[in-house]
Amino acid sequence: MTSTIDIARLADLLREAARGEIMPRFRNLSEADIREKTSATDLVTEADEAAERFIARECRSILPDALFVGEESVAADPALLDRLNDADLAIIVDPVDGTANFAAGVPLFAVMMAIVRGGETVAGLIYDPLGDDFMLAEKGAGARRRTATGVETALKTAAFRPMSEAVGCISYTYFPDALKTAVLPRLAGVKITANYRCAGHEYRLLASGGADCAVYAKLMPWDHLPGTLIVAEAGGCVRKADGTPYTPRDREGILIAASSEDSWQAAKEALFPDRA
Repeated sequence: MTSTIDIARLADLLREAARGEIMPRFRNLSEADIREKTSATDLVTEADEAAERFIARECRSILPDALFVGEESVAADPALLDRLNDADLAIIVDPVDGTANFAAGVPLFAVMMAIVRGGETVAGLIYDPLGDDFMLAEKGAGARRRTATGVETALKTAAFRPMSEAVGCISYTYFPDALKTAVLPRLAGVKITANYRCAGHEYRLLASGGADCAVYAKLMPWDHLPGTLIVAEAGGCVRKADGTPYTPRDREGILIAASSEDSWQAAKEALFPDRA
């Protein structure tokens, strides 16, 4: 599926964007460099915008026929997101995943990209600028970690653990109020719950065996397409809580990514027993 897509070149591009536009601004932002979009917790910085401009420009030479869908591009032109549904080939980018962390000087953020062809995610990349390493996946070819020196190792999700022994990354901020009220008491049945405010690092944790499940609402493609492919190719199971597949068209619902089919079922039964 990805025979005409140079994943290594795309990975190099994300690293260049981080080195040139993101890291020089980390812990070096003025108040004027940080702005609210829809709320006080939905932020954009000069780093987000500069990195996305750089990535978009370079992608035009790598995949000139692809639709480019970046988080900040969609913020400026929401209609762009609708074009993803009909695009033959699309590049989806989150230039700084975990912007609130980045803006606060918290060293937990990522650069993410997915390639969608014919409505299917065929490649996913998550780059950690601080660790200078990648998690990469191509559909049907497995998932791997690439270190700063280029050494690659296969990724494998964790073996099944019951929820009483599980680590869950549960992002309930965007749950509807009634669902949030129902789910919060159920979290007591999960051994450890976490919310990194950075889906990229939560997917990295899940794909490498450090977590058992991750749960999200607000299904924006740049937040979830890269990580869900990586988790699936590492041996995990990804579906919406109603049991339907998660696709690039999805914007609503509850997404459960888990280390295995058994882990997915355990998370669903523990947290969303009434959803069918």
